[in-house]
This record gives sequence, structure tokens and C-alpha cells, in this order.
Amino acid sequence: MADIVLTRIDSRLIHGQVMTKWVNQSNANKIVVVSDELAKDEFMLEIYLLSAPAGVKVECYSKSDAVKNWKEDQFGNGKVLLLLPNLESMKVVYDGGIKVSNIQIGGLGGAPNRKVVFQNITLDNADVSILTYLKEQGVNIIFQTIPEDIPQSFDSIIKKYNQ
Repeated sequence: MADIVLTRIDSRLIHGQVMTKWVNQSNANKIVVVSDELAKDEFMLEIYLLSAPAGVKVECYSKSDAVKNWKEDQFGNGKVLLLLPNLESMKVVYDGGIKVSNIQIGGLGGAPNRKVVFQNITLDNADVSILTYLKEQGVNIIFQTIPEDIPQSFDSIIKKYNQ
């Protein structure tokens, strides 16, 4: 069964130097992207597959297919970086059975009604609700954009959000 070595929430999904750093940092040999939108868009999927670091296998699933494949032990063997574009997707796959113990929030872009809490990470009330739920399930949540950043704890980020 696959070992999920890093679960990262990043709206940019696979992107250049940062992803290369996280693959190296986590020693992942496979990236599993969970995105309903990307799974349906063959052109964009091809672009993402081409942008993955050399020697790293990439698979992309819808949320429901990710849960199904996880339960059927179809993630393969090795070390997996599980990559999702948003917290809503994380909650769906978590509730579906992909019970990760650690989540790294690395990039959630801006939009109306979102508040910057750390570098390029923004949250809204729905995000905070999901994060609170996951924390209550025992999931350790950190906010960290690149490996060189000092990880920010859930509690410190929520204090910033509530200011």
C-alpha cells in the first residue's frame, strides 16, 4: 500500500520550483493530484503532467475516484505526495476514507471574502470550518509555502484570521 508522505493543499497544484522542493523534501516518488476539474480537462492535465519533476510519476483523479482507488489499494507502492487544490476536496476525500494524519496548507489564492493569513495563503469562513473539523478529527495542520519557511500552526493562523 502507498505511503502518503505529504498531503498538500495548493490551488496551483503542480508548479515549478516549489513542487520540486516538496518532492525532494518528502522523498515522494509519485504525485497523486485530486481535482475534479483537472481530471476532466485533458489539455490542462497534459500540461500538469509535463510540469512534474523528472522521475516522478503523476496520476490525477476526481475526488470520488481518489477515494475508490485508495480503498482498492490502487495508489500503488512507494511514497506519495497527495495534492489537492482546496480544503473542500480534502474534506471529501478524508470523509471518504483517505484518513491522513497531517495536512500542509501551501497556497490558497485570493478572492472576495478571503483573508490573507500567511504569505499567499488566504482563508474564508468555509475553509476555517473545514480546518476546524479536520483538527477535531486529530489531523495535524500546518501552513507552509516552501520548505525554508517556518511552519505556522493551525492555532496561530486561526488567531490571525479572527483578528
